[in-house]
Amino acid sequence: MKSGPDREAALAQYRRRASVYDFELALFEPLRRQAVARLELQPGQTVIDVGCGTGLSLPLLVAAVGRRGHVIGVEQSPEMLARARERVKHAGWRRVEMVESPVETVHIPRQADAALFHFTHDILQRADAVANVMAALRPGAMVVASGLKWAPRWAVAVNALVLPAALRSVTSLAGLDAPWHLLRAHLPDLKLSPVLFGGAYVASGRLPQ
Repeated sequence: MKSGPDREAALAQYRRRASVYDFELALFEPLRRQAVARLELQPGQTVIDVGCGTGLSLPLLVAAVGRRGHVIGVEQSPEMLARARERVKHAGWRRVEMVESPVETVHIPRQADAALFHFTHDILQRADAVANVMAALRPGAMVVASGLKWAPRWAVAVNALVLPAALRSVTSLAGLDAPWHLLRAHLPDLKLSPVLFGGAYVASGRLPQ
């Protein structure tokens, strides 16, 4: 396994998982809801769903920004994004835009008020990807990241569950002790909340004004 994120491996990984991804993430829905709540979205705002996958966060984000708001989903996996687009079409959402692109090179079509990184470990380990998202945000924008992490060493049983889940969802275990570490350079007030007995986290902070 390479020491850092591997884009080709990630594309292959999510090509295999696309048809079962929604079922695999069902256990972590409470974490998703907690992460979206921490965004503190207001009606009319624009939010970026970074690594949006099949669009599982879209209903929560659309409800939070309302009819005048915008949601921009970014996803590099064509198979995952096809499912997200089908979700958008079925729901009839008019202000939801799906962009197929690696996060590090994506052009965000409008300045955003918030960004969500939910179960996007590989993206969070790329400084260029994190910086590209931050550049698309307004001063004072809220950023929330959530996902798996190593629990304390003494929590052997928890880490025994984290390991297989991580191996299925990331291309490198590097940074799993502190997945949010690259966000600290952009979010001086970053707050961390361990959840699920320390095997997952929610991190949140605002860009400086």
